[in-house]
Amino acid sequence: MFAYPPQAAVNRPVPKSKIYRHAKLGRGVRARLTSEVAEIIWKYKLAPETVNLPATAEVQEIQVFEVALKTGELAEDVLRTLDKAIPSLLFFELTFQGCVRFAAAYKRPNEADSRKNVVEAYFETPWQPASTERLQLPVAVDLAGLYEQMLHRHMSCSPLALVPRVGESLHAMAERGRLVWIKDKECQRLEVRLRKEVQFNRKVELNSALRAHRTELANLQQ
Repeated sequence: MFAYPPQAAVNRPVPKSKIYRHAKLGRGVRARLTSEVAEIIWKYKLAPETVNLPATAEVQEIQVFEVALKTGELAEDVLRTLDKAIPSLLFFELTFQGCVRFAAAYKRPNEADSRKNVVEAYFETPWQPASTERLQLPVAVDLAGLYEQMLHRHMSCSPLALVPRVGESLHAMAERGRLVWIKDKECQRLEVRLRKEVQFNRKVELNSALRAHRTELANLQQ
């Protein structure tokens, strides 16, 4: 997605044992982390000293982690576990056999417990060759602005194709993205039911419901 400045490079492996210590892992998540993830690398640290932008109360640093996959598949609960185990704001680069896809979720402090974070829905790009030319980092006046623009880019490049509305906050946009994801899944389920249905009257009902859901989805995406 982005071409990060050389001075921001860290390139430090993150042992899975460290994730185990800092996250509450169920047996299933731990098994998927073992079977799906080959290596985790702390690639870049975007901070005042590396990108020459001031920190804010909300955004002190932004980290970029590379997650090398064993099979090209990664369960979202594994990604969410990594996000919750590491307190910084994170952007992920998922790699497999010379290809890369980018993933990020809006991450904010838990209002009930400031020591914890709330991780919202993920926005992932399609797979692309790792050699694809990358974008320059967005122009921003501080790290909070940089984070917002980077996340906006992930939202627009994901299959949800979200673009910010005038005056829409990042939190509101992330919530709209979650609703788009839910509505899209509902449309997919209705499409499957419609293809399988043999009764004409029921087909009419399902088709009407599908049109209504598609209209709602289109309104959410605008």
